[in-house]
Amino acid sequence: MTRGSRLRAGSGRRPRPLAPLLAAVLAGALTLGGCTGSGDGGSEATGPSAETVAEGDIVVASGRDVTGKGGIRQKLIEQWNRQQEEKGSASRARLVELPGSADQQRSQLLGALQSGSAEYDVVNLDVTWVPEFADAGLVRPLPEDLLDADVIPSVAATARWQGKLYAVPFNSDVGLLFYRRDYLKKAGVTDTELGKGTDWATVRRLMDTVGDAGRSTADGYEKGWTTQLAPYEGLTVNGIEAFASAGEGSVLTDGAGRYTGTEQDLESGIEELRARTQAPYTLGDAGRSDEAESLGDFADGRTAFLRHWPYAYGTLHQSLTGEQLGVAPLPGRAVLGGQNLALTQGSKRGPAARELIRFLTGQESERCLLDAGFAATRLSAYQNGPACRLARPPAPATPNAESTDRMPRDEQGRPKYARDILLPALQNAVQRPRTPLYGAFTQTFTTELRRLSTDKPPSAAELAKDLHAKLKRALPHT
Repeated sequence: MTRGSRLRAGSGRRPRPLAPLLAAVLAGALTLGGCTGSGDGGSEATGPSAETVAEGDIVVASGRDVTGKGGIRQKLIEQWNRQQEEKGSASRARLVELPGSADQQRSQLLGALQSGSAEYDVVNLDVTWVPEFADAGLVRPLPEDLLDADVIPSVAATARWQGKLYAVPFNSDVGLLFYRRDYLKKAGVTDTELGKGTDWATVRRLMDTVGDAGRSTADGYEKGWTTQLAPYEGLTVNGIEAFASAGEGSVLTDGAGRYTGTEQDLESGIEELRARTQAPYTLGDAGRSDEAESLGDFADGRTAFLRHWPYAYGTLHQSLTGEQLGVAPLPGRAVLGGQNLALTQGSKRGPAARELIRFLTGQESERCLLDAGFAATRLSAYQNGPACRLARPPAPATPNAESTDRMPRDEQGRPKYARDILLPALQNAVQRPRTPLYGAFTQTFTTELRRLSTDKPPSAAELAKDLHAKLKRALPHT
């Protein structure tokens, strides 16, 4: 959705026209807060109660697929159906998209599974939901052989709860730093390749350099960077990244989901978040932005830097060239996102549904997800695993024809940044607090952090004291 169409009443934002091709891409991409969720990749639905299930169908419930209408998830399910037909099996799978935001999708899934109002067999859960659905008995433990050593260890850790495997990683996600190489060059920066050792102090110096160049750098440039600071999961993700960077190993909960933070931990994290979001560097609209809006602002040229998810790599390359756009690991610690496939407790098609999960999370499927723009969960997808046999958009037939695939790729057809930037970022990422009460955690966390953007923000010590007390009330604690 374009910036102008998402303006809120009284926001004071001025609409800026996006490049037509990018606007079309954004119009089809509904992102999930703090995780890429999902796009137009399957059957449309108005909600769980509206579903009618054909006898024998394995029904997969998921959010929208950011790779677009008829996206990679739908293509993989169609491929599995073809294989079943070739084997003479009567099993078929069907993808059902859940409308709305991530929070709305979570509520729909919880209501549907608790009431039995929709016969979902497989559910695509945000990684933060796995403990909640497992603890509530809504999804079943899975065989251990569905998760092998090829799955990136940090990603594999999102699939378990209390020592049992309840889900299998489907597509992952991690925070990345996108930046405008052309802005840096015009500001006199000679080395525009930001490496793994880039820290926030370096990024701020680069922002100062671009800012000093002012409007001579780019028409429409306003501030150094933007991110997702609206009071939803985006603020939680940015907050956790700051907290984890300020205190190595600080995850705020233990393996049982109990709150383990201290006021000192929280104060350090708040100071780091405040430093990252200083007004001289941060676009004012970031405080009201989600994934789509921050992506639009960056694409419009309003900032030189952007914190975003991997799918932005393909989306931004629809309007920016490799000479204009760069991507690097996020300085400090980045948050792990993504979705995992789980088998519902009420499924009547358990054995076939498990085999579908095995197929969708297998080596070739993961390579297909990576080629389409998702972050794959398997090491082999980034290294020497099998290629994806699903066709990518064709190259232009003539030199003057427009290609629908403008993503830079390596010699094997993977996104060019996948092996050297995306994979290490996933391996080094941190999880958000793992607890069956994650909804209570994130609501408390965002509500308190939002006070930093008020006219009279509290001191870091004051806010840490209040947040500590409220998290102790929201979660069990040690």
